[in-house]
Amino acid sequence: MNTETASIHNHDSNNGGNRAGKNVPIQTVVIVGGGTAGWMTATALSRVLPPTYRLRLVESDAISTIGVGEATIPSIRAFNQLVNLDEDEFMRQTQATFKLGIEFVNWGKQGDSYIHGFGVIGRDQVVAKFYQYWLKMYQLGEAPDLEHFSINTVAPRQHKFMRAPKDMPNSPLADISYAFHFDAGLYAKYLRSKAEQQGTQRTEGKIVDTIVRESDGFIEALLMENGERIDGDLFIDCSGLAALLIEKTLKTGYEDWSHWLPADSAIAVPCASAGPLLPYTRSTAHSAGWQWRIPLQHRTGNGHVFSSKFMSADEAQAILLNNLDGEALADPRLIRFTTGKRKKAWNKNCVAIGLSGGFMEPLESTSIHMVQTAIMRLISLFPDQGFNQVDIDTYNAQNDEEYQRIRDFLIMHYKLNTKVGSPFWEYCQNMSVPDDVQKRIDLYRSHGRIFRIGEELFAETSWLQVMHGQGLRAESYHPLVDHRSKEDIAYFLDQVQKTIRKCVDVMPSHAEFIASHCKAM
Repeated sequence: MNTETASIHNHDSNNGGNRAGKNVPIQTVVIVGGGTAGWMTATALSRVLPPTYRLRLVESDAISTIGVGEATIPSIRAFNQLVNLDEDEFMRQTQATFKLGIEFVNWGKQGDSYIHGFGVIGRDQVVAKFYQYWLKMYQLGEAPDLEHFSINTVAPRQHKFMRAPKDMPNSPLADISYAFHFDAGLYAKYLRSKAEQQGTQRTEGKIVDTIVRESDGFIEALLMENGERIDGDLFIDCSGLAALLIEKTLKTGYEDWSHWLPADSAIAVPCASAGPLLPYTRSTAHSAGWQWRIPLQHRTGNGHVFSSKFMSADEAQAILLNNLDGEALADPRLIRFTTGKRKKAWNKNCVAIGLSGGFMEPLESTSIHMVQTAIMRLISLFPDQGFNQVDIDTYNAQNDEEYQRIRDFLIMHYKLNTKVGSPFWEYCQNMSVPDDVQKRIDLYRSHGRIFRIGEELFAETSWLQVMHGQGLRAESYHPLVDHRSKEDIAYFLDQVQKTIRKCVDVMPSHAEFIASHCKAM
């Protein structure tokens, strides 16, 4: 997160592009801020933009970044392929491990645990989804819990991992879906080397002034502490929570969602590795928030996300330090945030990518994904010097939809807790939620139905695992499931379960797989 500040200087000039320039290509793209967001943006744009474009990234070595984005979801693999990263090399360079899902501990009642795994559950049938057949038998007390029917939830319980083989399309092994845990600082460093090789020009230094044109309010240039002026046509704000351009300069405004997602603080600290190398992230609920655990090859990342209205920072830090697996390797860092988003991610000739555009707490590891989708959205709607408003409006509408759907998924975790005696969790139980969230709860409770809205990130299986894992129970199931006899369904479920178990039995451990393929030196 860049924490620099800048004043705003109005200046009427024709530098920085002709606003009437329809079909006139942009010449210079300026990225403000490095870190994960900045260098992901630079690497992707330097890969897809023709060499006629000039790409500059401005960052200060004196300004720290937030490293909470160490856990990802499977879409990161598509980004790594876009920028042509070799996966094993990437793993070694970033001290990465593999991730099959997220374990939620104590989120329903104390002692509860479930895994939100990536990938598929069972085998969907022509008439109904697999989980509808499972629901019928589960409600009859004749089927084990949902976790037994996906290789992405069975394998992590045994600390197993392998990549999906390409020559076994009909095996559950082919269903393995994975993401990564990695050191965000090392990832940014690795991407920086790629971006600079592809022509990105890096400028080190602190921004002290931002020049905007009086005629239209577009950003024209940055003034550096050393006196250098950096002109540009398109400015990309990757300055983190500082939001140097999108907010401090353009006064875009912010939509606050803290009444639904009340955690507003986090304390982060790395610790020494201990125990088996787990192929999943862990989220453990505490009295006013939750703790993340992210295993890397060389250490474990930890943090305590909490609400300052219900807990002091000192208490939160004590809880975190008392629940580490190993010795703390640095001083704890306190991060303050407000969950929500900018009212416009693209304003005039500035696009906010990463934390400058909004903050969604790291509960489901969506931060880096949202950087990735913002970059891809920008590429698909990349402007010329005319900066057509309909393109900007389309970008913002898609961005808003993505944020809102992820917000609703996160709200679901909090709303469905069943804790007793905790003011924070009881607030979450009793809070009113967006209509779409309540409709999803009501629809699932009725007949176990789940429908994906548009192109939202989380699939039906994700909503299912969280709703069921948090204790929401369907009162019935899809009536067309009854076209098969109870005995036939029981046999079907048993075969799925046995096949997954056999596949997991032959998988290597997570640590063994890394040692054989991508162990950091």
